[in-house]
Amino acid sequence: MNLAIHSNAPDVVAATRVIVPRIVARAAAADKGDTTLTTDIDDLRSTGLLRAPLALLSGGCGLCWQAGAVADGLDVLRLLGRANLAVARLFEGHVNAVKLVMLYGEASTQNRVAHAVRNGALMGVWGADGAEPLTIHIDGDRVRLEGQKRFASGLGLVSLAVLTGKTADGATRLVVATADDTRRADATPWQVSGMRATASGNFEASGLILAQTAFLGGPDDYHREPHFHGGVWRYAAAQLGGIEAMVEAMRSDLAAQDRLLDPHQAARFARSVIACETARLWVVKAAHAVEMPGADAAAATQSVLARLVVERAATDTMAEVDRALGTASFFAGHPVERIRRDLSLYLRQAAPDAALHRTAKAMADTAGHVGDFWVSS
Repeated sequence: MNLAIHSNAPDVVAATRVIVPRIVARAAAADKGDTTLTTDIDDLRSTGLLRAPLALLSGGCGLCWQAGAVADGLDVLRLLGRANLAVARLFEGHVNAVKLVMLYGEASTQNRVAHAVRNGALMGVWGADGAEPLTIHIDGDRVRLEGQKRFASGLGLVSLAVLTGKTADGATRLVVATADDTRRADATPWQVSGMRATASGNFEASGLILAQTAFLGGPDDYHREPHFHGGVWRYAAAQLGGIEAMVEAMRSDLAAQDRLLDPHQAARFARSVIACETARLWVVKAAHAVEMPGADAAAATQSVLARLVVERAATDTMAEVDRALGTASFFAGHPVERIRRDLSLYLRQAAPDAALHRTAKAMADTAGHVGDFWVSS
């Protein structure tokens, strides 16, 4: 069944629901390295999900960032997170990359990228520097890259990547570069307990020559709010899907053992459902605040807080699930074992204490009663 995606966003969620069971069925094999995520990306491609983040006039529906497609984008990320967090991670990176191109790219770059995405290209955003930080050198009408990226997700799957790098004046710039040269990719450093299937690792960018049109925006546009920190609502939505998958697995196991209505187990289940819904409401609020036309930097505060709420919901729920299911859920092959590993790694972020401090200061400086912070006037 091929549900083509047009401007009517409900088809996007319907298309995702069609492929979710297939992604679930392949998740364990991908985690073990028996298969890659190639078939999963093929499913995203064949149903039209890869082109959905493009702007409406470019052949998509602006999934996750244009009016009318934010709520459905959240649900797509949540559904993919339920199915396989590694797939959700790659799709979120694709959405992020497409949005950056649509926000900051020249018209010719937007057209070139849109053409590639309509033809099935998976994109990514690779921001973490390797041993030699990526630098951007302007040589006449050409741009030369030197350095490496690490934690680059989707090696061998991503064909176009948005890379961050420093220019001679110390500014951070964004460039779009081809990323499908397997000789530049090295996944061997990715020796981690979770998110193994993301095919992450190092990407050697040295010697890549790009046209000036490869630049996206100007100096430090990458850090412009509300799109920088504000964008964390997207991977919070994917992580929420992983939490929901754990709670559903808990319910299924307890029901099979006729223990779901045991008072202690019922309480664990109820608290976990409350945590999921609380987190979902925060993410919904943040998504609409950040992606609202004309949103300012203050909207990013809600997104960062939503991300922290999801992290708390995840850690609390993992504890509830561990107590409910006991040792059984730690055996290889149990769905909770894989989801727990993937979610634990995916939740990690750079300087979480700094993020909390920054948002706390922003709220402390906000006029009005704390009870009215999130109430629309």
